[in-house]
This record gives sequence, C-alpha cells and structure tokens, in this order.
Amino acid sequence: MTNLTTQRRLASEVLKVGKSRVWLDPEAKDQIAEAITREDIRALIEQQAIKTIPAKGNSRGRAREQNRKRAYGHRSGHGSRKGKAGARQNRKKRWMSNIRSQRKLLREYREGGKINPAQYRLAYRKATGGEFRSTRQLATYIENNYGGN
Repeated sequence: MTNLTTQRRLASEVLKVGKSRVWLDPEAKDQIAEAITREDIRALIEQQAIKTIPAKGNSRGRAREQNRKRAYGHRSGHGSRKGKAGARQNRKKRWMSNIRSQRKLLREYREGGKINPAQYRLAYRKATGGEFRSTRQLATYIENNYGGN
C-alpha cells in the first residue's frame, strides 16, 4: 500500500480545499505516488486523477419544519424554554397591556353608570398600584364593594 499523504497534502494546497476533500483515483495510485512536485499534482488534476469532493452542508429541512410549527404556537412547552419568563415576554409590556385593559374596563363602568366618578377614582388608583392581577379580579372587586349599581 503506497503512502500518498504528501500528494494529498500538496493537492489540498493546490486545490485550496481541506485534505479530507481531496479524491485520489485508486486506478492511478502508482502515477500519483510518483508525483512529488506541485507541477506534477497540477498535471494529475488536469488528467482527472485527482479531484475535489463537493462540500457537504447541513440540511435545514428539520429546522424549517420546527419554525413552521412554532409560528402557530407549537413547541413552546416548559421543556423548550430557555431564559427567564421576563426574557420571553417583557415585564413592562405585560404590565402595559394589563393596566390598559383595566383602565378601559373602569371607563366603561363609569360611562355606563355602574360606578360613580368617586368610586372610579378609588378603583383607578388601586389598579395603578397593582392591586388587581386581571380585569376579572377588578370586576369582582367592583361587584363586591360597589354593588355594580
């Protein structure tokens, strides 16, 4: 078995690829073994005795499939999560959407006559202070304390 490591190294430098991407023709093994200069290697490349193996890439097919599923909410369970809850959904944005919906509900109650302006102001301040987790809790509070008129 002839040792062709030098020829493989020279071919990889001439072809500008890694050693693992150099293909040496097994039929022309003796001819390749005699090649000791870069010029000899270039001649063998022209004769197709030495070729470049095409580069392999990583398929993104599975990644695309996962991304399609994530687009409509799948693959987002506890086992798939990295980072804190605040990294997945901003605390400030969560607060903003919560408080806006609570203030909207309070306005509707005031304009609909369920609560008077004084009760509205008290409940508004409590909401701003973070006393209610949700609009449902706010509605329950108004029902219990102001009777919902």
